[in-house]
Amino acid sequence: MNVFAHKKWVKKQTDPINDRLTELDQVNAKNATDIQGVDSRAQAGIHQAQSAADAANQQATAAGNQAQQAQNTALLASNHVNSLNGTVNGLDQYKPVTELDIAFRSGQPILSADARKQLDDFAATLATQKGYILDVEAHSPLPGSAGIQSSQRLGAAVNRYLVTQHDIPVYRMHMVALGNAASPNSDAAGPVRKSTVHVRLMENSLAAQGAPLPQNGTSSLGAERP
Repeated sequence: MNVFAHKKWVKKQTDPINDRLTELDQVNAKNATDIQGVDSRAQAGIHQAQSAADAANQQATAAGNQAQQAQNTALLASNHVNSLNGTVNGLDQYKPVTELDIAFRSGQPILSADARKQLDDFAATLATQKGYILDVEAHSPLPGSAGIQSSQRLGAAVNRYLVTQHDIPVYRMHMVALGNAASPNSDAAGPVRKSTVHVRLMENSLAAQGAPLPQNGTSSLGAERP
């Protein structure tokens, strides 16, 4: 057998092997490509899932923050309502601070020197007062309507003096003419024996705490303004 024939025989024997190897290389290459594709899709899926999880976490955090803000707002609103309720409830809450009695001679509506001195000293204490009213009760020993009219003149004399001499706002004075009837705030029993005007300084509970008070010119029923 010559050399050419030998090579041809060898080639004939190895060609199937080479074909098989080539086929295996192609299979391996395809498998590698498939594996790479699967890995890429898996990584993409993992990334997408992580992104979705991150977005959901951010939404949950934002919702939690909004819920906290809503709770804080509700708490502030509740506190504000409670504060307003306290303010409204305290608007008409007054307590007596000091008081004095102004005596008149023979029921005449003329202030004596002692009476003016009493009112001057009393008015000096009002400079530091806020949210106050003056409860003015006028009394006369005269019976019936004569006593009421007389006590009205006495109360008006006191109001007039405080307004003209000490600039006390009229709306802060609430006067009632009781004639010879005893005051419901007095411990005295029986009819009145003297012509007097009882002045009581009443302080608002909110003013005592330093809270602002609404100002108005409303006067009590029966008040008489000089």
